[in-house]
Amino acid sequence: MDRDTAEPSADAIPGPNARRWVDFHQSHSAPSEYSHEFVWDVTREADGPFVTDVDGNVLLDFTCHIGAAPLGYNNEKVLSKLREFDLVEPLKIAGQDMYFGSGPTPEEADFPGSSHLMDRLTDVSDQYGMDTVFLSNSGAEAMENAMKITHDHRSPAKYGVAFEGSFHGRTLGTLSLTKSKDVYTRRYPEIGGIETVPFCADRGCDAETCDCGFFAGGGSRLRSMLAPEGGRVDPAEIAFLTLEPIQGVGGYRFPSDAFMDEVAAVTDEYDIPLVADEIQSGVGRTGEIWASDHYPIEPDVIAAAKALRVGATISRSDVFPSEKNRLGSTFGGGDLLGSMMGALTLEAIEEHGLLDNATRRGRQARELLRDDAPETVVDVRGKGLMLAVEFDTPERRSAVVEAALDRGLLTLGCGKKTIRLLPPLDATEREIALGTGLFLDAVDAVSASAAVS
Repeated sequence: MDRDTAEPSADAIPGPNARRWVDFHQSHSAPSEYSHEFVWDVTREADGPFVTDVDGNVLLDFTCHIGAAPLGYNNEKVLSKLREFDLVEPLKIAGQDMYFGSGPTPEEADFPGSSHLMDRLTDVSDQYGMDTVFLSNSGAEAMENAMKITHDHRSPAKYGVAFEGSFHGRTLGTLSLTKSKDVYTRRYPEIGGIETVPFCADRGCDAETCDCGFFAGGGSRLRSMLAPEGGRVDPAEIAFLTLEPIQGVGGYRFPSDAFMDEVAAVTDEYDIPLVADEIQSGVGRTGEIWASDHYPIEPDVIAAAKALRVGATISRSDVFPSEKNRLGSTFGGGDLLGSMMGALTLEAIEEHGLLDNATRRGRQARELLRDDAPETVVDVRGKGLMLAVEFDTPERRSAVVEAALDRGLLTLGCGKKTIRLLPPLDATEREIALGTGLFLDAVDAVSASAAVS
């Protein structure tokens, strides 16, 4: 496949072979969310955002697996280096029992492993003074460990603070912080002491004009909750305040400047540990390594995953427990291939200037979408290649996702009325023009169909 000339070519999706694969998979799979009945044929051609399914359809993937494949498929920026590595067995080890190594010294290693990934993560988080990492299997585990180390650091703290619309995972602990949809949380017990305050999305509001409920009576709900300000929660008893710098599942909601200023001021004034959930927004997606870098906040802990292929809880040594037995996981830090992919991805972002590319291509996408979007599009927003298009109704949003798929473009819904677009970080000008063109064609087709009906 030639990425420079490839074009989407889709017949019926899912096709007959894909339906057989889906039925076979679901015959033993526990019920779970699947956005599309798209079955990637791993033996066929794929490159960057272009991928072939089991029926031979060529699709343009603007989901990047919710950001978990930040450079798309078979990207030579990573694959050329990975190809030199001869696979070994086991690729996953009990990471607290032994170490990975290759070559005479860490500096002369043949391939990067978990030790190198941690080294690079502290390097790209040095602006926050972070020097310590605990690796895990997933974003939810990264958040669980963030909760755990902040509780230990602030013992005997008994509170945590989360924001409305948030999504932090589906493990039993992180569900207590997830406030986006009750379908995720109902029927499950919650951790005690979790306080919830509104998230102030950027709709041009400030402390005087805010209508989200975060600012009220001249102050913020966050500040008024605290005992020194007349509330009932002693800030010294708060283990952490956690937020997604940009809310993902909740609808790609970007925070207002006034909101982030207030979060920064309160956490600094009362020395409340700030946990930034960068699982979807981190690792270059917004044109900065961390979405937090766009804002005045100073995270004490960063939870990352997806684009790294492993989970990572990043912080300072003084925040992590000093006792060796406080943190542990069978495969914590023990995924050789995942760690290598994460390290090579960070390396590719730096070597190929992908932060700047994400900024440029994101700006191009927003301009194209805004210039040609009909009135049914309420908003086009984004930072870098973390893009969102909001519609007037949930039904129209869902119809556009389907219409885009019919044209060979993979997209994802989020929130109630929003579609998220996540092209690869090295997306080209041609690919952005192609993808936005297909997307707008899908929007027009849905509008025309609604007008006829």
